[in-house]
Amino acid sequence: MSSESALTFDVDDPCIVDLFAGPGGLDVAAHWLGVPVVGVEWDANACATRVQAGLQTKRRDVRDLGPWNFPSANVLAGGPPCQTFTVAGSGTGRRALDVVLALVEMLENRQYAEVKDFLSRMEDERTGLVLEPLRWALRALDDEQPYEAIVLEQVPAVRPVWDAFKRVLESRGYGVDVDVIHTEQFGVPQTRRRAILIARLGADVSLPKATHREYRKGVARTDGDKSKLPWVTMKEALGRGNFEVISNYGTGGIPSARGRRTADQPAFTVTGKISRNRVVEANGTVCRFAMAEAGQLQTFPADYPWSEKDTAQQIGNAIPPRLAAHVLAAVLGANRLEEGFLNQAVKGSWKAQQSGARVSVSV
Repeated sequence: MSSESALTFDVDDPCIVDLFAGPGGLDVAAHWLGVPVVGVEWDANACATRVQAGLQTKRRDVRDLGPWNFPSANVLAGGPPCQTFTVAGSGTGRRALDVVLALVEMLENRQYAEVKDFLSRMEDERTGLVLEPLRWALRALDDEQPYEAIVLEQVPAVRPVWDAFKRVLESRGYGVDVDVIHTEQFGVPQTRRRAILIARLGADVSLPKATHREYRKGVARTDGDKSKLPWVTMKEALGRGNFEVISNYGTGGIPSARGRRTADQPAFTVTGKISRNRVVEANGTVCRFAMAEAGQLQTFPADYPWSEKDTAQQIGNAIPPRLAAHVLAAVLGANRLEEGFLNQAVKGSWKAQQSGARVSVSV
């Protein structure tokens, strides 16, 4: 972007390797900030989107790689698959939490081979993927090429794992901050909660401060802390008229118990099932969100080039780029991150912002 040159960072020449990069939520934010990034992603559909978006990608399983494969990267980011940790998922990750925390201690003791063997025998192998960022961070330390900054995000249920990571990283000289963040408090037009960890080697670090008010049912967006901006509505984000959203999620299968929000409110959490939500227009017409609109509710630019397969799931899995920009700016020590800058990025054309030629996925 044209104003990215005005941003400076405490981390010299930051370069990011993004594990479980998905369709590019964090990568888009890094592009806005002018920071180079390469994403590691295995899913073919997400990789197809990344190719169309011109994002540098290595299509590999993160378990088969390590920091030595990306020697120029001095910032580690990661959003491991969260399905086994979510309330809506199988719950395997929650049941295995004690096991995962024990494996954190094994990684701390450099028992890498033993951890790999144990994970190969777990009920759901995706649960163990949450440990990969710590393995990468510790192996980089072993090689005396430590990451200067680390950014991790997941569903709130993973907060105890991030707290365990915090203890390990602090023992290795990192300043760490962990908390659960409400995305609408950073200008994202949906109510979504994410557990975020940021770390800086040899320096204190703090998660970004909220720029917008927290959404509370029945409380007007003009009420609350006047030092913060009102939360952003779906109407503002999508630039369309009045409508009501009827959520796919219900209580006990009773349709009348399903959640409803109007265009003057933030969206429900955008998940891979957003295509099932019903959108009722002011004239009574019932439709669905277009995939471009679902992406906009995640703060991707309207023309972001989603691949045609499994698009809703890709969108639901992604970190909102606007939130990612705030988090990256905090961990990199950006000198400023103005609302106008982010508004221009979110509302702008991705095709116009993305200057390089489309890149191929390397294997």
